[in-house]
Amino acid sequence: MEQKIKQDEICIGKNIRRIRKEKKIGQTELAALLQLEDVAMTREALVKIERGIQHIRASQLKAIKNVLGTTYEELLEEEESSKK
Repeated sequence: MEQKIKQDEICIGKNIRRIRKEKKIGQTELAALLQLEDVAMTREALVKIERGIQHIRASQLKAIKNVLGTTYEELLEEEESSKK
């Protein structure tokens, strides 16, 4: 069974949304690009991940990293308010 990554102090969803918007990619477009990478992702699931409602799978995170052309460091960055 594939590992799910909890979004507690790390705000993966917020980081995905921010990077996606910086690159001017819509949620539907990102979901379609992920499906081209053989990663099952609906727009609805992406919305839940971005809101921190749904855990993200390791394979989804890897595909998002590749599609958005970013790094794990940027995706896993903590929010400024939660840094101690």
